[in-house]
Amino acid sequence: MGFAHEYATAIVRRGRYPMEPADFVPDWADRPRKGKHFPGAAALPLPQAVTDPEASVQRGLFGPGGTQPAGTGGAFTLPLLAGMLQESYGLVGRRLAVQANSDLGTLPMYTQANWSRGSASGGGLYPVGVHWVAGPSGPLTPGVYYYDTPRHAVRRLLAGDVSGEVRAALGGGARLAGHDHFLVLGVRFWQNAFKYNSFCYHVVTMDTGALLQTWRIWAAAHGLRLGPAFWFDEARLGRLLGLEQDEEGVFAVVPLAWEGAPAPAAAPPAAAPEPGSAAAPRVRHADQERSRVTMTFETVRRMHAATLDRAAERPAPGALDAALAPPVPDGGDRVALPAPRPLDTPVSTALRARRSSFGRFQATRPMPAEDLSTVLAAVAAAGTLDSDAETPGAGSLSRSYVFANHVDGVAPGTYLHDARDGTLRLLKAGPSGAFLQENYFLANYNLEQAAAVVVPAARTHAVLDAVGDRGYRLVNAVVGGISQAFYTASAAAGLSCGVALGFDAISFTEELELDATGEVPLLIMMIGHERPRPAGFRHEIA
Repeated sequence: MGFAHEYATAIVRRGRYPMEPADFVPDWADRPRKGKHFPGAAALPLPQAVTDPEASVQRGLFGPGGTQPAGTGGAFTLPLLAGMLQESYGLVGRRLAVQANSDLGTLPMYTQANWSRGSASGGGLYPVGVHWVAGPSGPLTPGVYYYDTPRHAVRRLLAGDVSGEVRAALGGGARLAGHDHFLVLGVRFWQNAFKYNSFCYHVVTMDTGALLQTWRIWAAAHGLRLGPAFWFDEARLGRLLGLEQDEEGVFAVVPLAWEGAPAPAAAPPAAAPEPGSAAAPRVRHADQERSRVTMTFETVRRMHAATLDRAAERPAPGALDAALAPPVPDGGDRVALPAPRPLDTPVSTALRARRSSFGRFQATRPMPAEDLSTVLAAVAAAGTLDSDAETPGAGSLSRSYVFANHVDGVAPGTYLHDARDGTLRLLKAGPSGAFLQENYFLANYNLEQAAAVVVPAARTHAVLDAVGDRGYRLVNAVVGGISQAFYTASAAAGLSCGVALGFDAISFTEELELDATGEVPLLIMMIGHERPRPAGFRHEIA
């Protein structure tokens, strides 16, 4: 049994038994940047995103015919890649609305400004760095580029075609033949750990999934298909990108089909050059850290080391199938929900409108059951990332439990969503508002005022048993992706929502009787209506 099992157990227990160091206090005055800074690297501006009214959230989640898999096998161009980057991780607005989060008092100060992005991130920290390894088939000089989110530009960190290094790190083979462009997702742990310390690894793995799901939805809406890899020679890619192995990790690689790229025959993976040799290409530009004092946390170090073990040994086909979410039992008292309504909002519009409600829920007006059905259908469609370890069409690692508070036509109670027919299977009748609020740590939400609270749960320990400690990254990424689909569908449907990690998972495990199935509650996701006429500030017209 690897360390990831121990870490997963500590995550569930942390509401009652704090993770070490229990006395840690963040130094907000010395916080790191939300992203890396390479002042000596040339910056190349990217084209601005253009809204395509045909590229809807409906198409992104459910495909042209209404069923996954979406995407038509199209190819990327520079405008398409730039649009996807900007509308997922670029800064697209400023958060200045009056709400119940603890940072409200500092938001008007420019140095503490909170900029909105299409993708969600735990604590709004955005620690994922996006490197674009560009090959010779694209419009730029081949090399390694870093996406500069504040400027919507790429900074060239290395010149020269190193796409063969990435293909080799991924194991080569026919599936990568003709691919010479890759998006490489890295995480510098301090960018999250300065706030969350040992909890960091749990959060950043979900952040990775949220970004990947944003890309998956955006790409499918534009007729493209993405499939991330989680298993690869991480040490080799880390050396290429100039990362410090104990402080940073490469969490996913996304091959991009590029317009006009040749389709060469598959070649065997190249042997890795000796580390430090002249033959080993390596980014020499160094990130300029803002924090005067940085720290490492032993739990994060051990968890990262555990997930690095056998990183290049991709699980055998079907290995993960034994850890999929169990099917909902037949029978039982059920509530039939209305058919989901189509989400015809352009995906770019929905991503720019995405936000957390933070204490603004109000239950004076029940939410129509159709709205709950719509969001649950989106969550079910996002139950996979089409990754290198998942079996196409086999099912999801997660299923959703629903606490219904104020949903028209659905009696208050606890339910299990059956994605096969869209029904809710009753687990426990009666209001759940008191339980929900008593087991939420923070003061920024009144969960009883939400129309419904959705809890995605997965068999984390079964995943680790099936594919090893590195499976922790995958299962958390899938659940992070589910939260992104929840946000995106809610924005497209004109609903208010929020996602939180601060809850007593032991209480939820007992309430939902999850020990019997080995499931772990990983998030709580709230949806409903807000108070009318909320106070806000239109920064873009100021």
